[in-house]
Amino acid sequence: MRRLPGVNIGSGGPRLRGLGAGFTLILINGDPAPQGFALDQLSPSQIERIEVLRAPTADTSAQAIAGTINIILKDAPRRSERSLRLGLQDGVERPQANVNLNLGETRGGVAVSLPISAFEWERENRNTNERRMTGTDARPAVARQTADQRNWGPGFNDGPRLNWKISDEQSLSLQGFAQKGWWNNRTDWASEILLGAPVLEDDSAQNGTWENVRVNGTWNHRFAADQRIELRAGVQRNRWTFDVHNRRQGVEQSRAVGGGEDDGITQAGKYSLLLGQAHSLTAGWDLEARERDERRTVTRNGAPLLPDFEGQPYDAEVRRTAFYVQDEWEISPQWQLYLGLRHERIRTESRVIAGTAGAAPILNESRVLSPLLHLTWKLDPKGRDMVRASITRSYRAPNLGLLLARPTLNSGYLDTTRTNTEIAPDRIGNAALRPELSTGLDLAFEKYLAGGGMWSVGVFHRRITDLVRTVTTLQPTVAWASVPRWVAQPRNFSRASTSGVEFEVRGRAAEFVPSLANGAAKGLNLRAGLSLYRSRVEALPGPDNRLDGQQPWTASLGFDQRINGLPLTLGGNLALNPAYDTRLTLDQIQQRSGTRSLDVFGQWIFKPGLSMRLALAHGSQPFGPPNGWTRTEQANGDYARGERRTGAQVNLALYLRL
Repeated sequence: MRRLPGVNIGSGGPRLRGLGAGFTLILINGDPAPQGFALDQLSPSQIERIEVLRAPTADTSAQAIAGTINIILKDAPRRSERSLRLGLQDGVERPQANVNLNLGETRGGVAVSLPISAFEWERENRNTNERRMTGTDARPAVARQTADQRNWGPGFNDGPRLNWKISDEQSLSLQGFAQKGWWNNRTDWASEILLGAPVLEDDSAQNGTWENVRVNGTWNHRFAADQRIELRAGVQRNRWTFDVHNRRQGVEQSRAVGGGEDDGITQAGKYSLLLGQAHSLTAGWDLEARERDERRTVTRNGAPLLPDFEGQPYDAEVRRTAFYVQDEWEISPQWQLYLGLRHERIRTESRVIAGTAGAAPILNESRVLSPLLHLTWKLDPKGRDMVRASITRSYRAPNLGLLLARPTLNSGYLDTTRTNTEIAPDRIGNAALRPELSTGLDLAFEKYLAGGGMWSVGVFHRRITDLVRTVTTLQPTVAWASVPRWVAQPRNFSRASTSGVEFEVRGRAAEFVPSLANGAAKGLNLRAGLSLYRSRVEALPGPDNRLDGQQPWTASLGFDQRINGLPLTLGGNLALNPAYDTRLTLDQIQQRSGTRSLDVFGQWIFKPGLSMRLALAHGSQPFGPPNGWTRTEQANGDYARGERRTGAQVNLALYLRL
């Protein structure tokens, strides 16, 4: 994914246009990825292709302010297939193994595939924290802590699929996906006190599990050459657990034990009708019901930390209904017009403390009407060069976890008879959050070269209302403490706007530099991307009142080289992001360092059906934050700086067709 132009990889998953992960819609085979889905544990051998959509359409969810990334898993094969992929990657103490087995069979009109993956991982990060804040004696204090953080665990996933061609007019497909994993984390801090009596991070030992199960079914029926109906239904089941021990000098300070479940059911359908040779009309619906339940108990010296809250179940429900209509109109061989209209209703219900007297549910309901227009103009009816333009309305609904109004104490200030600091706030959800709404404009030009290469330039603008941002305030009265506490809570904070320009070029090197058509560079393919971003949050003064996490620019450069006379391909990719500052609130600024991520690989094909691939990644982990630091500074001079570094990762894979 780091090869895709305009795509950034972070701990929240892939994101488009520099915006946070929640602004980007992640789909698996056209359906939203389940909550808690571990994308980095999905085997590449299970993926057919990845689609990037810069603007939403009516038949997909409009929850795509930045765009949509659709991961298409491999379909059931048309003929019998057996393949095995064995892999090793470096670990802390020993190499970590993974295996991917794919079985496929076809009989008549029935095709079945069963991909199975098992994996293990072990990673080590070097963390550094430095903070200036009020110490335990209420006077200024400064401390620096360093730690080697180790993460490890095993897991597996599978994605069985069945395609049944019932007749020339009817087909049925069933797609399942199951993922299970166990994780462990251990952090041991070495502390250096520079001033006063600082509050220090405790050592921690953590473990837990995650589990995702999903089943989808699709039935297609073609009534006539110009009429078709598609019905889809799906269920999902997500579970997770955790057990966290915080220790100081070997003595346990606190323990958090809990878990949760997030279950859902979806049903959708659409009816398509061809009107003559020019119009393709589609109307449909999309229904979803989800319930999320969480439980957590935090104890200190064996006693509940917050007796009124610990162990209580917290729950939230969401009901989403959507109806849409769209018309794809081929005006002429040069002009294509897409018109769509989608209406979504989102109803959420959350309960502060379920099962407790007086804990009335909090209801929140919103409606979003999304008109969509896409226009394509081909410069030459027989060519591929084109101009694309879109005007869309999209939104981002708050994550259910943000709606749960359950407090979480800062680990450095577990004593609720003392006030914490703005640098170390407690956290709580907000059941009254409203969706963020966006009106967008996209314009792009694509030029295709004779040898198969292309270059493109695109511009975009988004106007966002009800922007959600976490705001830290000193609350004089809270339900979980007898003194005022600093509390971080998500809120509909402001309006905002973001604009950008995106450049992309790819193709054979000889297309751009003809002198490279012969010799060793004959098989060289190049790709490059450059994106420039600018954003503004209206409620904050400039400069740097940008959207949180949106860098000023991002660039990538990559190549693939076939070695003449050898069945060997070499490739690599370099991704760059600059250092930048972000004003989070009136008195809080966050600084981020520049980052660099490098990926290189070599693939040797011994014969058809047998190959080996060696890859090296430096500067980041798969779907983890890149190496670098962040520094959050308050107006009074207090600050917190965190730095994270991870070593290079080496992967060796052997592919065998059985």
